[in-house]
Amino acid sequence: MNARNAADAERFVSVNGRRYRWMDRPLVIVCVDGCEADYITQAVQAGVAPFLKRACEQGASLLGDCVVPSFTNPNNLSIVTGVPPSVHGICGNYFYDREAGEEVMMNDAKYLRADTILAAFSNAGGKVVVITAKDKLRTLLGKGMNGIRFSAEKADQLSESNNGITGVLELVGKPLPTVYSADLSEFVFAAGVKLMARDRPDLMYLSTTDYVQHKHAPGTPAANAFYAMMSGYLEQLDAMGVTIALTADHGMNAKTDAAGRPQILFLQDWFDAELGAGKARVILPVTDPYVAHHGSLGSFATAYLPESADQAAVMKKLATLPGVEVVLSRADAAERFGLPTDRIGDVVIVSERLYVIGTSPARHDLSGLDAPLRSHGGLSEQAVPLVFNRRLEGVTTTRRLRNFDIFDLALNHAV
Repeated sequence: MNARNAADAERFVSVNGRRYRWMDRPLVIVCVDGCEADYITQAVQAGVAPFLKRACEQGASLLGDCVVPSFTNPNNLSIVTGVPPSVHGICGNYFYDREAGEEVMMNDAKYLRADTILAAFSNAGGKVVVITAKDKLRTLLGKGMNGIRFSAEKADQLSESNNGITGVLELVGKPLPTVYSADLSEFVFAAGVKLMARDRPDLMYLSTTDYVQHKHAPGTPAANAFYAMMSGYLEQLDAMGVTIALTADHGMNAKTDAAGRPQILFLQDWFDAELGAGKARVILPVTDPYVAHHGSLGSFATAYLPESADQAAVMKKLATLPGVEVVLSRADAAERFGLPTDRIGDVVIVSERLYVIGTSPARHDLSGLDAPLRSHGGLSEQAVPLVFNRRLEGVTTTRRLRNFDIFDLALNHAV
């Protein structure tokens, strides 16, 4: 160990009550959107992902739980803060601001209530790079951070002031990818490889899109091709001597019956029939601008009830509906799932594995679906992989692992 590495080994950064050892080699954290563990298993068994196979066998391969609701924003922010949404505040893509009387999209960094590990390392002198597939995450992940931060979606609209870099298309040597494509995620990996080779940052965070996982089940040719692509880029990063730690924001499941028809519980219609039209308000936190592959349908919803409603009676009826897995009060949901009480409704509803929750049929455009509906959001999509290209030491078998433990595992336990 040289003098610099020896000094770094004694450095720590503390963020949100957790302590992280300074990296002794570059660290790449990868959040593979929608990656249930079986995608990796099937690609490895098909022989198309040699790096992933080697990492699982010679490094470490574990399972952990993501945050519920098992959606993109809450989990990416939990990963980069190391804490649940009850601390960082991002509990979905959308929430209802009761005081303002409007539904609000939580893409703005002003809604983030905690510091990120990325910002902490950058402000302590580390060279940090953040590359996301979709631009919706860029400002949240980059809050308070010095360094490079950009999305593949808008790689042609970069500036030094907003992104810390320009000329990414020329650097990567690929055209701007379309949002609804596997190319969007590939651009993230290709850019990561180029920047690691050119700049050798201390810390890199790569976040993909779940376009492939929404359309293709584990083991299908398209899914295996995606993981083969990813394995190839990660192998290039591994060859540069970096530590690679991979997890997911959530899993993915089919949400159909045996004939491939979507199984949707339209809750706004149900509440309108039970309590009167417009008396209750159903919020679907999965809602974001990218609806073509899921139609704003996920397995988690929260409802705001009128003061006149008998909440206990409403919850009892909800629990009997086909496709409902669990119904919780605001307090119970906040405690069980680690959610901020001021950003969820009076009741939280989670659907079963093969069901999604909608509001009313007219509010969900499924015309963009060209494959049977696959989505996420519930308990059934909570299990996610934790894969490392290095062995882990000091992780007890009784510890409940979370995807937001990935920085702790990579920095404090990888050898």
